[in-house]
Amino acid sequence: MRIKFVEVSNFRKLKSTHLDLDKKTTILVGANNSGKTSAMVALRIFLLSPSRLALRDVTIANWTKIDLLGDEWEAGAEATVDLDLLLPSLDVWLDVPLSEIQHVVHILPTLDWSGGMLGVRLTYRIKDLDKLKTEYLAQRSAARDASTTSPHGEVIKIAVWPRSLTDFLERRLPAHLELSAYPLDPVAVTPPGKSGLATPQILPASALAFDHPPFKNLIKIDEIAAQRDFADARSNDGGEDKGESTARRFKRRLSDQLRSYYDRHLDPSKTPSDKDYEALGAIQAAERSFDARLEAGFAAAFDELEDLGYPGMSNPKLKISTLLRATDGLKHGSSVQYQVADPSGDGTKTLKLPEDYSGLGYQNLIAMVFMLMGFRDEWMRVEKAGILEGSDVSHEIQPLHLVLVEEPEAHLHAQVQQVFINKAYDLLRRHCDLGAEDTYRTQLIVSTHSSHVAHEADFANLRYFRRRPAASKGETPTTTVANLSHLFGDGDDTKRFVKRYLKATHCDLFFADGVVFVEGQAERILVPHFIRHHFPELSRRYVTLLELGGSHVHNFRDLVDALGIATLIISDLDATVATKITDKNGQETTRWKSARPEQGKAQQTANSVLKEWHPKKKLIDELVALPADGHASTAGSDYELYVAYQKPVKVQGAGDGYGLVIPRTFEDALILENLPAVAKVEGSVTSAKIRAIVAEGLSGDDLEDELFELLKTAEKAAFALDCLMLEDPKALKPPSYIAAGLRWFEGAVGKDILESEMKAGQANGGD
Repeated sequence: MRIKFVEVSNFRKLKSTHLDLDKKTTILVGANNSGKTSAMVALRIFLLSPSRLALRDVTIANWTKIDLLGDEWEAGAEATVDLDLLLPSLDVWLDVPLSEIQHVVHILPTLDWSGGMLGVRLTYRIKDLDKLKTEYLAQRSAARDASTTSPHGEVIKIAVWPRSLTDFLERRLPAHLELSAYPLDPVAVTPPGKSGLATPQILPASALAFDHPPFKNLIKIDEIAAQRDFADARSNDGGEDKGESTARRFKRRLSDQLRSYYDRHLDPSKTPSDKDYEALGAIQAAERSFDARLEAGFAAAFDELEDLGYPGMSNPKLKISTLLRATDGLKHGSSVQYQVADPSGDGTKTLKLPEDYSGLGYQNLIAMVFMLMGFRDEWMRVEKAGILEGSDVSHEIQPLHLVLVEEPEAHLHAQVQQVFINKAYDLLRRHCDLGAEDTYRTQLIVSTHSSHVAHEADFANLRYFRRRPAASKGETPTTTVANLSHLFGDGDDTKRFVKRYLKATHCDLFFADGVVFVEGQAERILVPHFIRHHFPELSRRYVTLLELGGSHVHNFRDLVDALGIATLIISDLDATVATKITDKNGQETTRWKSARPEQGKAQQTANSVLKEWHPKKKLIDELVALPADGHASTAGSDYELYVAYQKPVKVQGAGDGYGLVIPRTFEDALILENLPAVAKVEGSVTSAKIRAIVAEGLSGDDLEDELFELLKTAEKAAFALDCLMLEDPKALKPPSYIAAGLRWFEGAVGKDILESEMKAGQANGGD
């Protein structure tokens, strides 16, 4: 048994969002304000703490409709808005084999079910709509009549609460809400549409809610929240309503974790077993010995007290009795220590420091590990877990354990982040009844902002939260989730290349607001320099820059389509010309040979991006003549794309005139458009040779040819690094084709962020 997927509706940015869960570990990734945190909060509220729902958790686009209902109530008109349909809901779809039917009998939709999908909808409802309406109208009547008198005797109306139905519900919604659960029809399951939005089935009017919590005794739910002190100790919010939950207060110190673990699993004083009696006997013997020593020590003091007439005839005598607990030794800062050195070599004179001297990252890691072990051992009833006071032992172990971990990377350096994500699931399965057995299943969901966590995880486990623009005026941006197992789950050569490339470089792409593809090392060095000094607004955005040869960029098309982020491709024209070759048998064939770009020569591009992705043109003449707005994709894709490549530029010739030249490479274009600045670049041998060529004052075509021949074998990266050393960093300007692309990119990324922040983040709590 496992959770196959969940669908969230009307919750913050998750207007209608489908989220597939992996059999083992699911990693939630995405840019800031994309909805990752919203998804984790939704799972927390629906499954752990249903009483925590507030109006601000309702998708803000629904507020207008809610206020319309309030206006209709005040006007005495017939209501046209169903308030229940505007409230959040969560559909949980389980994949259950027929052999486990005994666990799910209480949620079967029909007696004909023969294994497979089972769905349950958890949805918020208004307990008594008439009561809500009456209370609201009474409060609104008082609010409308509120007024005061000015010093001049004028009656002034005062705006007081509630000003609208949403204003009223911000305070009173929890009092009128209840969470109900309904069975769903497995036959009516509909996959997400082309847009990626979920299509939850409509409940029939005759649907009956479950009499009892559907997930009680079925799913054990535990959580490590991003705010480590979020949960109260042994909080049971929703535990009796939605299944077994454990939301303990997060303890950073190892001594606190050890004491908590000991209390729940090892304390011999709680329901002692045979092997506990020896420990209890030792503790009690120590208590008696200590009592005798204290009594002797205090004897003189008590005698002096009695000389003063106290306790007296009718007052009880003072008596000392100690109580020793095994965890008392863990209640101070030095109870747990770190051994940092052993000068003796035999362990007799070790040097130790208290646990507070360790870094926050180490403490955070230890705390999370102990919590995961505690979750597992409580689920499996290890030692005394399950037989302690307050534990529910009226049922068998739940067949499914769902663990939510939010932002585990806090305070952890990169290597520890990678170790944690590699080991977390295995830690949850380290029990004789777990491991590779499938009698009991564990599913781990981790949300993260860390590219190191994403890098170490299997990409098939990633779920990318994609920001989508508002569908229409008055709506807000929404979120869909891309299941990247569809992109990285098979042996296709293209997908394998993309996966290996990202593994070999970095995974910032999964958290970026936009991506820039460049072709070579020089672009990789200088494009960030151009952004920093010529596009200050763009430098404030989270942008990933990937260096790829032109023959490989198109391999990323499926991934970019799935991520849907603003994309700038800085490419080369890669002009080729047809040549006729005759073999020894007299057969003539046509081959395409690299050439300097020229118009009117029937040249074609060898660049796959230009031919197959955008603008889907082969002829150099067509590419050169492409208007400025043609570089941006308008093919109906739901993300923004711009492809930049060399265009003709004016270069001063040997005389006083200017000639048009089409550069072959980025370096050619950079030099041709920055002749005064390049004349000051010093450092490497390559830079010296370039300065010498520029000083010759050649015509545009001749200069371009000389530069191209030099740069075919020269150290381009060395020249690019020398350019960074110019005294005036703004003296070096980006080539015009790159400048046009970066101007477009600045607007595309800025617009995306602005819409997301203004319409969603500020109102609905964002990420």
